Amino acid sequence: MSGRLILASASPRRLDLLAQIGIVPDQVVAADVDEKAQPRERPGDLAKRLALAKAQGVAGRYSGDLVLGADTVVACGRRVLPKAADEAQARHCLALLSGRRHRVYGAVCVIDGQGAEHGRLVMTAVMFKRLSGPEIDQYIEGGEWRGKAGAYAIQGAAAAFVPKIIGSYSNVVGLPLAETAALLRGLGIEGGQAGKISRAG
Repeated sequence: MSGRLILASASPRRLDLLAQIGIVPDQVVAADVDEKAQPRERPGDLAKRLALAKAQGVAGRYSGDLVLGADTVVACGRRVLPKAADEAQARHCLALLSGRRHRVYGAVCVIDGQGAEHGRLVMTAVMFKRLSGPEIDQYIEGGEWRGKAGAYAIQGAAAAFVPKIIGSYSNVVGLPLAETAALLRGLGIEGGQAGKISRAG
């Protein structure tokens, strides 16, 4: 398939994850999208809507190219946890997650060169151990929570909080790689060795 691959995300984690499976976008363009949930919107539906909105927001400027949008939503029950804006909000998120199982929804949307939409939704269950006050204090002090859905990064120090997950680990980091690779493969983009990308057809 002709056309370039555009990543509609400024997330360095998603860029790193794609590189892990040998896919390097031709261009990275941040999408300006209001990520606030709508009333009574389910977490999975929110993730799908935002991934589509990000892809659509960029695709209009890159006709003929493939545009990849993605979104990650962390939820306790039906309650969506924010990307913590400050330490107080981060503490609140960690207190909610402490000793509980929560779900991480990862949505991927690719708009192809003809404007057709292709999507996947992945859910990973994540179990947090019970966190002590000093553990939360230390994690907050480290600053890793900034800009992270649910105020934690499983690929960082928060790995010590997670004794078990069920499902895709890369989804919790920011992009479900197996599903994303399958989606792109179906559109003619193959991964491979890191730093190399091939196009079928």
